Amino acid sequence: MEKKRNHKSRYRLGIDIDGTITDPATFVPYLNKAFGKALAFEDITQFELPPLYGITEEDFMAWFVENEGPIYEEAALSLYAKEALETLNQDHTLIFISARHQAHHDLTMNWFAKQQLPYDHVELLGSHNKIQRTRDHRIDLFYEDKLDNANQIAEALGIPVILFNTPYNTGTCHTLVHRVSHWKEAVKRTQAILK
Repeated sequence: MEKKRNHKSRYRLGIDIDGTITDPATFVPYLNKAFGKALAFEDITQFELPPLYGITEEDFMAWFVENEGPIYEEAALSLYAKEALETLNQDHTLIFISARHQAHHDLTMNWFAKQQLPYDHVELLGSHNKIQRTRDHRIDLFYEDKLDNANQIAEALGIPVILFNTPYNTGTCHTLVHRVSHWKEAVKRTQAILK
């Protein structure tokens, strides 16, 4: 009798880029230098940065537009991210959905190549509203660092979201949002959710 082969179904994983696969502290040294502060990453207790740096939203956006490209190019990987993505890529489809502007597509793809990261698709939205594209890509599970994004995706689409703990995303989570401290833990949680 022929043994049945175990065909593992591939799930479609949606993955944010900044603060999720990149080190969430990436922007802090640049902001400190630009605005004369000495904030530690632990001091970044909210996603909206202008109040923490004592600047207007307009000043922040002007600085951000001018500096985001070079910062993205130099961004370090989050702890264990590469190993985790390589592990997940063995069984699942990796679809990156980021709020980065489309103007940074080539830079982003060059960064992926430099880091030797696996991916099936990379999409830059220019907006934090990821619900429609997550739905369009039929994502089964999403990885995020922004609390309201995580809650909105979980609520609107009824899918699990893995949220990476940071000082800026404390707060109440939807029941489908699972907090983790790093990518090794994210892989274990993913395996438990999708088994």
